[in-house]
Amino acid sequence: MKKRVCMLSLSGFIVILDQLTKYLVNVFQPNMVVIPGFFNLTYIKNAGAAFGIFQGKQPFLVGVSLLAMGLLLFLLFHERQEKTGLLLALALILGGTCGNLIDRIRSGMVIDFLLFYIKQYQWPAFNVADSSISIGVGILILVTLLEGRKEKESQERCE
Repeated sequence: MKKRVCMLSLSGFIVILDQLTKYLVNVFQPNMVVIPGFFNLTYIKNAGAAFGIFQGKQPFLVGVSLLAMGLLLFLLFHERQEKTGLLLALALILGGTCGNLIDRIRSGMVIDFLLFYIKQYQWPAFNVADSSISIGVGILILVTLLEGRKEKESQERCE
């Protein structure tokens, strides 16, 4: 149970950090070059999801977020505690999902402010919640691949 409380605390920390950074960006509305040719702080209101898809579909995005949060909480409380990597991934995704959901409910959009680019090529702007979700999904993929590899090695030993 202690590990689950730590993971939920991590999710809560992500939500607080996400909301704090979005508040500051909303107040100061930066548009500044941090690393020329690579990174800017900017102020973008995104009424859609990743890469701007589902623009103006807030009820759908809120519903999907609520379903995802329910599933993530279920998995956090029903997975074995020794699966630390999986629990960490779920906590990161949960925190990010909750952070963006708060924005969607409060204002119908999400504030993005981190913009990476090289010359004319740029990644869509994102925020702390998006980063948390992406890192969580990356860990989830890695954990799944490693677990599949362990199972395959275990089966080969049994043959």
